[in-house]
Amino acid sequence: MAVAVRGSRVGGGSGVGSALRNFFSYRIFVSAMLSLLFIVTLCVLFSSNGSQHDGVILTSGNTYVQRTFQALNSDPIKTRLDMIQRQAVDHIALVNAYAAYARNLKLEISRQLKMFDDLASNFGDLQKKPNYRSALFESDGPLDEDALRQFEKEVKDKIKLARSLIAEAKESYDNQLKIQKLKDTIFAVNELLVKAKKNDAFSSLISAKSTPKSLHCLSMRLMEERINHPDNYTDEAPKPEFEDPTLFHYALFSDNVIAVAVVVNSTVRNANEPWKHVFHVVTDKMNVAAMKVWFKMKPVERGAHVEIRSLEEYSFLNSSYVPVLRQLENPTLQKFYFENSAENATKDVNNMKYRNPKYLSMLNHLRFYLPEMFPKLHRILFLDDDVVVQKDLSALWSIDMDGKVNAAVETCFGSFHRYGQYLDFSNPYIKSRFNPKACAWAFGMNMFDLDEWRRQQLTEQYHFWQNLNEDRSLWKSGTLPAGLVTFYSSTKSLDKSWHVLGLGFNPSISMDEINNAAVIHFNGNMKPWLDIAMNQYKQLWTKYVDFDMIFVQMCNFGM
Repeated sequence: MAVAVRGSRVGGGSGVGSALRNFFSYRIFVSAMLSLLFIVTLCVLFSSNGSQHDGVILTSGNTYVQRTFQALNSDPIKTRLDMIQRQAVDHIALVNAYAAYARNLKLEISRQLKMFDDLASNFGDLQKKPNYRSALFESDGPLDEDALRQFEKEVKDKIKLARSLIAEAKESYDNQLKIQKLKDTIFAVNELLVKAKKNDAFSSLISAKSTPKSLHCLSMRLMEERINHPDNYTDEAPKPEFEDPTLFHYALFSDNVIAVAVVVNSTVRNANEPWKHVFHVVTDKMNVAAMKVWFKMKPVERGAHVEIRSLEEYSFLNSSYVPVLRQLENPTLQKFYFENSAENATKDVNNMKYRNPKYLSMLNHLRFYLPEMFPKLHRILFLDDDVVVQKDLSALWSIDMDGKVNAAVETCFGSFHRYGQYLDFSNPYIKSRFNPKACAWAFGMNMFDLDEWRRQQLTEQYHFWQNLNEDRSLWKSGTLPAGLVTFYSSTKSLDKSWHVLGLGFNPSISMDEINNAAVIHFNGNMKPWLDIAMNQYKQLWTKYVDFDMIFVQMCNFGM
């Protein structure tokens, strides 16, 4: 019994002590939790009050993190507002970066600079609107969800606009893109330039080589005059002066009536003894009547003599003797020179001028047959129809030719106008016989010693080279390369003042050089009788045109 009672006391006291300990532990735990909750509440309140005074867009890193932490733990609407603000801040930074680059590029993209500056300002102004500040940024209570949606819409619109402007202006700031675009532009422009050069060369060739309407009109009017008044234009017997070797003889080969008239007029007016000058004009059968009518209506002044003949009158000019005439019978050569397709004619701009059929005209190659044409003459001065004579030329008949056949003005200077530019020195015939650095000379005013020509048999030399060049393997075309090989060791150099060239293509010739020249030459495409002639030189030619001639007036020569 005693044991049982003792045990009962012990057990009762122990239960009471355990209950007391549990009670006090619970109170301590509750007090600690309440204290912790109180401290957290105070922290939240202090941080909330501090953030209400921040700017529209938080710029401090700590404040931004604090606001984000608060939004995440308090209100999902504030989280959404913070995300919108962050997007706006990012795009403001991007727009400002492009604006800074635009300032460095200065005036080239000033319009873009203004757009970027305005866009950056609009982002900031949007959030400073009173309705947004009061409803979203300065409100102590819950945020206005309608105002947030409207604010989000406006921000997204401005972000969309910013991205559009940046995408449009990106190529102005991407160097690699700019370089590639520039390369593409250069390539495209170069293609257009090449095409324009081809078209320009072809158009220039047509304008230079076609017969002007006024010149065609003049020939037709002269022919009409011959038909209407045949009795006034009967052929006269040859004059003895035409074969008198003691006189000064000229050779002119042309189908241009007014050009021949200018050469004759300018020579006679500047001659000291004009009655001693004899002009041998050779043309084709289409223009021979017009030539005769002109000089019948406008006789040469001061007693000079003019003989007009057709090249058909020279019976030796046939395909069995003349290589050029025989080559004209070759279909391949005819296609090369006479095809009229603009596309084919402009395949090679640099060599297109050599495709002109005039280089196969006998009027152009007639200069190589002077000894046969004038068997009784000792010397003759060859003149092109695009020259103007400004001084007396009689001294040329008394110069010492030093055993040479051709007296001409050399045209080389530096490395230009050397034999290497006219002949193909990859050909063994050319390479073994000529020096590529030898100086070239000009056709257009050439004194020929016909006796020495016959002795050296240079016409046969010309035939040899012309036959060898039938496939154009020695030179492209034209008479100058043929003359260079024919008279290679038989040319005497004249003083440059005798013959000044380039008035048909070079606008930089000094007037002093022109005024001191005995003969000026309008070689090139811009002939003085064409509309494309250079104005600074044209008057040198037109002053010898007979403007009082009735047919010149009727045909409206615009000179």
